[in-house]
Amino acid sequence: QVQLVESGGGLVQPGGSLRLSCAASGIAFSIYDMGWYRQAPGKQRELVATITSGGRLNYADSVKGRFTISRDNAKNTVYLQMNSLKPEDTAVYYCKTGRVVPYYWGQGTQVTVSS
Repeated sequence: QVQLVESGGGLVQPGGSLRLSCAASGIAFSIYDMGWYRQAPGKQRELVATITSGGRLNYADSVKGRFTISRDNAKNTVYLQMNSLKPEDTAVYYCKTGRVVPYYWGQGTQVTVSS
């Protein structure tokens, strides 16, 4: 069965850092584009960052320069390194496959940035 499991969320102070992981199973991970999305209370889910199967990176303007997406195909895992966190980064973060259909979503992990 296909499964995407996010981890690494938690409570962090403004200016702090957090690294999210998304471990995939049941798919040929290396051929998939991967993305991170987030959804804050009362807001629509939005794109945070993507990384293609070939390693091309894309970031939302709001996180550019602060977040880094990466992948380790040997571990079937995509990461999101989040630095200089702001309260507005508070959201549930989801990983998602791309390019190859059907798409799969993880269950999400909560990130809270607060003093």
